[in-house]
Amino acid sequence: MSASKLQESCEVRIKHSLNKEEEEFIVTRRKSVFPTLGNLETHCNQNKMPNIALLGSGGGQRAMVGLLGSLVQLDKAGLLDCNLYLSGVSGSTWCMASLYQEPDWSTKLETVKDKIIKRLSGPGKYYYEKDIFSLTDVWAVLIVTEYVKEIDEQKLSKQWDQDSKDPFPIYTVIDKQCKQCKDGKDVWFEISPLEAGYSLTGAFVETSSFGSQFDNGSKKKQQPEMDMLYLQALCGSALADEEEIRKFIWQKIKVCSCLFVVFSSKDPNDPLVEKCSQVLMDLVDKNLSVLNGIDPSAYDKSIRKTLKGKLFLCKLHSEECVCITDVCISICRCIAQWIWGRKYNFLHNMTDETVPRALLESETRDYEDAALLLNSPYFSVLRDERDIDLIISLDFSEGDPFMTLTQTAEMCKKQKIHFPDVPVFPEEEKKNPKDFYVFTGQNAPTVIHMPLFNVVNCGDDIEAWRKKYRTFQDPYSAEMITDLMEAAGKNISNNRERLKKEICPKIPLVTDTA
Repeated sequence: MSASKLQESCEVRIKHSLNKEEEEFIVTRRKSVFPTLGNLETHCNQNKMPNIALLGSGGGQRAMVGLLGSLVQLDKAGLLDCNLYLSGVSGSTWCMASLYQEPDWSTKLETVKDKIIKRLSGPGKYYYEKDIFSLTDVWAVLIVTEYVKEIDEQKLSKQWDQDSKDPFPIYTVIDKQCKQCKDGKDVWFEISPLEAGYSLTGAFVETSSFGSQFDNGSKKKQQPEMDMLYLQALCGSALADEEEIRKFIWQKIKVCSCLFVVFSSKDPNDPLVEKCSQVLMDLVDKNLSVLNGIDPSAYDKSIRKTLKGKLFLCKLHSEECVCITDVCISICRCIAQWIWGRKYNFLHNMTDETVPRALLESETRDYEDAALLLNSPYFSVLRDERDIDLIISLDFSEGDPFMTLTQTAEMCKKQKIHFPDVPVFPEEEKKNPKDFYVFTGQNAPTVIHMPLFNVVNCGDDIEAWRKKYRTFQDPYSAEMITDLMEAAGKNISNNRERLKKEICPKIPLVTDTA
């Protein structure tokens, strides 16, 4: 089939175009954006008004709180309603998930913000029936809930309203197998209320059916749509480098495994519960020993001894313990194989020459936090079909504040995607960045880049702020949340006039008064 033709089933779509409902929404959204630009005295022509996308980088709870603080100030500055899209990676998606619980949240952001902060500042059974279980389920229960302080069982597709007054939301992850194959084009995966699919490849499925089993475009087995808690775990599982994640996860799984087994059992005092728990804990300790350079043989012997026990083998096959053993076996397999975000592949056995063969052959695919490859969702809005003129990048990264920029520029160059040239920044500027950068290029969208911690809102204390708000730490206190909201907000309020100038370049620049 040629690239110009559309291959589709009732739910799978292969074509470089936007979903029809997204197209219609953007037309309506542009009409509502136009008077907002008029209120800013930008004097833009409706036919030439810019398509603007707002990006939130990863950064765990730092990104979650930082994005909220930035949005609040964009609203106060009269700039929030200028955006067609809001796209996030990792921690920023946690903020997005909280916002989009509330229909038309952008029209009542102060109220929504207070509700979110109250929840985040407060004290700190989840297993839905599906074929494929992975460590993402464990991460959702143990990590995401610890930071977002809720179990959000809403479904993303159910949040869609064609008449919404909010920017169109795009959550982003990456395809793990594509990343391992170093195939830059097919790795980017986006999830919106309408569709989930490969951003640059142009292959999509309805979001409500993402995870269901397909064969040659036909749905073979319906699976429940993932809820928002799982989506937040899928998007936000990269809270540290891989080795640190592994050690942290093994320790957490040790607790989680016991809880899963106990909660799944009709009788928590059943001897099988203790034996299942022991196997899981030994398996965790065995892997921790390997990671820490310690001889794991003792744990290996313990596992073998327990698994050979007559009581264990007998009870393993009894009907009353199916739920216990299913969870136990699932966790064991996921630990052993380090399985994250595994879903049925909606492209399985389809035939289309525009889609890489590997994407069509495998029955399942694994998805993970996009920050493991690029800590900002640039590629979701760099699709030609979205025709973005201006990207406002809010960078909440812990380390190099320009890494997402330089990486994106390099990746775009390899894939022949128009993107502004990005200079090599000196080490001193990486340590002490400004609060506002603009990059332009021929036939490329203008990119505004705003590092969270900078010499303007932090003065000489940038490093102290970075250490205070590390990615990998316990949930922030109420005071820390308030301070971070204020710091992030200053980046917007201090640059209101510069933002206005880039939104419609013809207006004169007024000296900032903030």
